[in-house]
Amino acid sequence: MLDAPTRVATPPPAHGLPYDYARWVAFTSDRSALSSAEDARIWISTLRGPAGPRDQALSELHALLLRAARFELGRRRGQLAHLAASDVDDLAVQAADDALMAILRKLDTFRGTSRFTTWAYKFALLEAGVKARRRAWHGREIVIDDQAWPELPSTGRSAQERLEDGELLAALRAAVNGSLTPHQREVFSALALNGIPIDVLAERLGTTRGALYKTLHDARRKLRAALDAAGYPIDHDSGLGGET
Repeated sequence: MLDAPTRVATPPPAHGLPYDYARWVAFTSDRSALSSAEDARIWISTLRGPAGPRDQALSELHALLLRAARFELGRRRGQLAHLAASDVDDLAVQAADDALMAILRKLDTFRGTSRFTTWAYKFALLEAGVKARRRAWHGREIVIDDQAWPELPSTGRSAQERLEDGELLAALRAAVNGSLTPHQREVFSALALNGIPIDVLAERLGTTRGALYKTLHDARRKLRAALDAAGYPIDHDSGLGGET
């Protein structure tokens, strides 16, 4: 005869409302005792639940995101040296606000491979990084020079290696000029040759990061094919420049 399954005791719901994150926090002060799956289930159900508990969860989540944004902007303070501390903190608040909205839109994409707060934290880091790059470039003219090719290092390279490097660079120049569309050439030159952040370029061109990534991916594919046809096969792990 099979034993009856063990039942895990849980506190009853308060006031007849569904069990939620706020009441769990009231029940146990050690949130680390929760498994990642249970922690995520409670976060997500509360963020989708009734107003009172939902507002408390939103407030707690926003505070976490604000700490993450402040950390990331502090790490990038050198890029923002021209800004007052109050302006940097305002950027952090904006980043936390945008991260929170992104998380609420993407709750269905959470796969449970980490704790919910770890997953959420990354949204704030991303938003803060984007805002830092955009603010650092604010007011700066973007000049895209398709002739701004990097100098190849000569130190430690043999004469034969330097010759081969020069031939490869000449082949790449020819491929850029002959194989890419004008838009692909502009995007490749901006990201790979001029070091313009993709967020900044997207804003200036009135497009999205995703669209620019697609353009850059297509440009790289064309360049690999052209170089391969010219006798210079390129490893697919090679970046061929640009942000990834």
